[in-house]
Amino acid sequence: MMRIDIIAVVPGILDGPLNQSIVQRAQDKGIAGIHVHSLRDYTEDKYKSVDDYAYGGEAGMVIKIGPVFKVLEKLQKERDYDEIIYVTPDGKPFNQQTANRLSTLENIIILCGHYKGIDQRIRDHLVTLELSIGDYVLSAGELAAAVITDAVVRLIPGVLNDETSALTDSFQDHLLAPPVYTRPEVFRDWKVPPVLLSGNQKEIEQWRLEQSMQKTKANRPDLWKKTEEGTNPETT
Repeated sequence: MMRIDIIAVVPGILDGPLNQSIVQRAQDKGIAGIHVHSLRDYTEDKYKSVDDYAYGGEAGMVIKIGPVFKVLEKLQKERDYDEIIYVTPDGKPFNQQTANRLSTLENIIILCGHYKGIDQRIRDHLVTLELSIGDYVLSAGELAAAVITDAVVRLIPGVLNDETSALTDSFQDHLLAPPVYTRPEVFRDWKVPPVLLSGNQKEIEQWRLEQSMQKTKANRPDLWKKTEEGTNPETT
């Protein structure tokens, strides 16, 4: 069973995403265990504050080193962790290849950012991987943690009813997924492409590949360039 420990300033944000649909199914099956820890439970401040002003006079508050160190120390005494992940806008871009790798691990910690971030000493000495889900800033790192958790958990064998489904998702082969259709065959004169009804699996796969390539070229020229160069989007 994979274990994910999430350290959160506002743990209530995670109630919905982690207790619905596929992520909940993974927990019910005993395939994944997700444990949320409120950072406020580890502060010695009588008001349960976990932030303070930044040295140097910069605007905004910073998550203090003490509570973060305390919860990380507690968890690491209980088990070994393969990754301690900090979600932050200035982290490495999170992508499908990273999700694939993380899904093979046994124990990971996800530390949610807030305010102007966390004391840099935590990042320098304890965090092993910094991830960003996009070039924008969120008010709560819990939202990014939920995205990463969902993307990782769905890849664990046994979570999806059709395990081959995840293998054909966008980005698995560095291409965007092709169009998909279902019944009815004709709706308001809008027809399903004949090749998908042909029964010729070789032609269908060729069509899907061509559609994926066209969509990637049009919508994600940056990704297509990496595909042409034969580079791994996870490391570039």
